[in-house]
Amino acid sequence: MGVTLEELKKKMADFAKERDWDQFHSPRNLLLALVGEVGELSEVFQWKGEVPRGLPDWEEEEKQHLGEELSDVLLYLIRLSDVCGIDLGKAVLRKLELNALKYPVNLCRGSSKKLKHIHNSTTATATSTSCITNESENGVANNGV
Repeated sequence: MGVTLEELKKKMADFAKERDWDQFHSPRNLLLALVGEVGELSEVFQWKGEVPRGLPDWEEEEKQHLGEELSDVLLYLIRLSDVCGIDLGKAVLRKLELNALKYPVNLCRGSSKKLKHIHNSTTATATSTSCITNESENGVANNGV
């Protein structure tokens, strides 16, 4: 059964309201809680070295714990975006579009190089190069999008 961001947002808002927790859900508090949950998620992988996709060597209990920590991170992120008035779905789609411009397939396929290294090692067309070199201070491609 799939669930939408909108459904999760409503469930989180209802959950907080039922417990009278809105008073504690300031953007700062939610961000700090999110950071704490990311730390807990990191602990799941700590000392495991590289882990193959699908986690074939993990016990079911470990996978369940991972799912719980991933859920905590997602739920705090959704709640933070809601409290800040950000439509997370729209923001994600926009960011994917910006990343597609920032990392053109013809320059980035199969490469994990940083953006500045891609620019330095290519003889791309002027159009592709403009996507790469016109970065603003916040790292988002500045090409009129």
